[in-house]
Amino acid sequence: MSFFRPNKYKTLTDLVHACQKQDARAQTVLYERYKTKLAGVCARYARTDAEAEDIFQDSLVKVFRFIQELKEPESVDSWVKSVVVRTAINYYNRTTKTEALSVSLDLLGNDPENDDYGRIIDQIDMAVLMEVINQLPDGYRIVINMHLIDDYTHVEIAKMLSIAESTSRSQYMRGRNLLLMKLQELGITQNEIY
Repeated sequence: MSFFRPNKYKTLTDLVHACQKQDARAQTVLYERYKTKLAGVCARYARTDAEAEDIFQDSLVKVFRFIQELKEPESVDSWVKSVVVRTAINYYNRTTKTEALSVSLDLLGNDPENDDYGRIIDQIDMAVLMEVINQLPDGYRIVINMHLIDDYTHVEIAKMLSIAESTSRSQYMRGRNLLLMKLQELGITQNEIY
């Protein structure tokens, strides 16, 4: 008898149903399926590696605790990502004292309506972009990650962060402009897109 058995979960739905029954083997398979991607999401939202690890662990606990509530097993990919993002936001809210979330637009020097810079962000190497995003103040970094990277709408962001939609839009625009300024400081211009 071989130590390794073939995967008995033929579909993602089978895997989710087994996890909902607290099948330890299914939980291991689910963990293996998501660990790398989840670690990346956690790193994007955290300020340090230690914070990313805390968020990762909290997220896994929540995934396995609340997977029984997942009504549509085929949507597990987006559900797991949502759990991680919400856990990161909760971690951020829990560990952050009241911090000024805005930077004066005067310091940015960019026209917020100029979309030339948006094209730079859309085409830049993701590793470089993530490194620069992680240098942004927390409020900007969270909104930039949610809107630019994770495709949440400003309505969704506002609801998740308990802020006004206009605040989400403002934080995104200011964060985007600060991000672009930092990219320019690195010498990354429209002519030097990777």
